[in-house]
Amino acid sequence: MARAGLSTERLVRAGAELADEAGFDQVTVSALARRFDVKVASLYSHVRGNHDLRTRIALLALEELADRASEALAGRAGKDALTGFANAYRDYARAHPGRFAAASYRLDPEDAAASAGGRHARMTRAILRGYDLPEPEQTHAVRLLGSVFSGWVGLESAGAFDHSSPGSQESWERSLDALDTLLRNWPSAQAT
Repeated sequence: MARAGLSTERLVRAGAELADEAGFDQVTVSALARRFDVKVASLYSHVRGNHDLRTRIALLALEELADRASEALAGRAGKDALTGFANAYRDYARAHPGRFAAASYRLDPEDAAASAGGRHARMTRAILRGYDLPEPEQTHAVRLLGSVFSGWVGLESAGAFDHSSPGSQESWERSLDALDTLLRNWPSAQAT
């Protein structure tokens, strides 16, 4: 019988909190059992194992991040949309570093299809429509933006920008200016 008060949702939320505190790689069923002061076996009625737990945390993170990004995009276009979207990602990563890492967890095709990952791609493509990028150029631009945002957050969270001037905020703003310029002047496939 499942222990009173424990549920899959409660375990996933506790796992997400643990990810933010200790790092996503530290999230295990055993770590959660210690946190709730229960036997590991008692959690298996809620999650099937570490992979299932991490998958559920990834799905939660993708949903939360999509909600924030959606709010940031509302009523915006062009550079304002790009900036709002980028800041939503950066702010989420700062507030929830473990969850942000979880959002990159490799999902199986079925979980990926049911996740909020598709919302992220659609929102990014909505931004790109403001730049009049045709397909398949949008796919390249979606990948570029995702790489820049994730790479920036990874470097910033590792302290890579702490030891030089100007501060990272100024560089972030200049990087967004550069991305805006690039998207407005995207090279055509024929030019390459």
